[in-house]
Amino acid sequence: MADMTQSTTSSGPRSADAGPITRFLRATEIDTRLLGMIGALLIIWIGFDLYLRIFDGREFLTARNLWNLSVQTCEIAVLATGMVLVIVTRNIDLSVGSVLGFVAMIMGVMQAKWLPQYLGFDSSWTWIITLICGLVIGTAIGAFQGGIIAFMNVPSFIVTLGGLLVWRGLAWYVTSGQTVAPMDSTFVIMGGSGATGSIGATWSWVVGVLACVMIVASIVGSRRQRKRFGFPRRPLWAEYFLGCLGSVLVLGTIYLFNSYNWPVGIAKRYATEHNITWPEAGLDIPYGIAVPVLIAVLIGIVMTFIATRLRFGRYVFAIGGNPEAAELAGIKTRWVIVKIFALMGFLAAVAAAISTARLNSAVNSQGTTYELFTIAAAVIGGTSLAGGSGTVAGAMLGALVMQSLQSGMGLANVDTPIQNVVVGIVLVVAVWLDIVYRSRAK
Repeated sequence: MADMTQSTTSSGPRSADAGPITRFLRATEIDTRLLGMIGALLIIWIGFDLYLRIFDGREFLTARNLWNLSVQTCEIAVLATGMVLVIVTRNIDLSVGSVLGFVAMIMGVMQAKWLPQYLGFDSSWTWIITLICGLVIGTAIGAFQGGIIAFMNVPSFIVTLGGLLVWRGLAWYVTSGQTVAPMDSTFVIMGGSGATGSIGATWSWVVGVLACVMIVASIVGSRRQRKRFGFPRRPLWAEYFLGCLGSVLVLGTIYLFNSYNWPVGIAKRYATEHNITWPEAGLDIPYGIAVPVLIAVLIGIVMTFIATRLRFGRYVFAIGGNPEAAELAGIKTRWVIVKIFALMGFLAAVAAAISTARLNSAVNSQGTTYELFTIAAAVIGGTSLAGGSGTVAGAMLGALVMQSLQSGMGLANVDTPIQNVVVGIVLVVAVWLDIVYRSRAK
């Protein structure tokens, strides 16, 4: 997003009168709202850590807990990336949780009942066919709902509220409410469970280094594009700062993930299977980055590219800013709406695959209340319900904030009804802050 914002670091009177913090933020073009969310996240983490240390003798800020937190956040984070585009166009999707549950049941039945009749158990084709079918079904459901909204002029609230009930009912009908298990052994890798659900220390460092290279390449490419089109550029020190900050955050995260080792039982089983002599001190085998985290990050990168680099993304924000003007400008707004909801259905199917793989089963209750947490994550992440503004990165960070609250309250033994109260209050406060921010920005 930084390359879309013109620098305001000129030597005019406005910069001269600004304080050092304001000048720093203008020079680096750091989103202050994103910075505020990071601050709120740190407060939540530190607050729960202190509470647990004092009253329970446990810790929140451990490698194990943060690793688990990253895995638990993935499903909502994936859904939130699509919800940003939906809300930006002044629509809403209340059916994502039910679509996730329905697709999850279809995926479960395909692996446990249908495909084994023809391919046998643990066929190398089972997980591929299951995933493809799930993605097609999710996309078709999203496109169907988007078509009703766009071409029949039924409000998205009503269409997706009906979808919430319809797809949840059909999810129960697929197996009459019975749980389906187990899943294909290769398919469950996408859930991050067990020893095979992560990529290990070595490949994690490789991914981290590649991410740092991409960060630097992105900054260099952005600077060249600005120079090419005559746009203001950030000072060189700001470019170096952003490159170093991004690299430090990435490598620090990799170090954290590699600090969480396999349990002794899993490590011993691995040593036995691979004829490794078990040392007296034991084996320290790091988990590394979990596979669902990689999937979520990849989805986030792709969705950011779609929203900021492609013509489709510009159309989405144009429709959200002024639908009538977008229509007059020649944008086929109805088809854009259909594509947005189709994309939302696709992402619901991706989240369904992650959820089913993590549980190693398909449960009728999968995705329940996910629509609320997804909308909350997008709004907390800075997506305006008035339409026209929002970022994918902010929505994913909002998902992490939501999951951190839930995880922390769970560890603190807070009752589920109180957890819902806290989430509701956070959502209302987030919308209020958005209103205040917009009123001051005018």
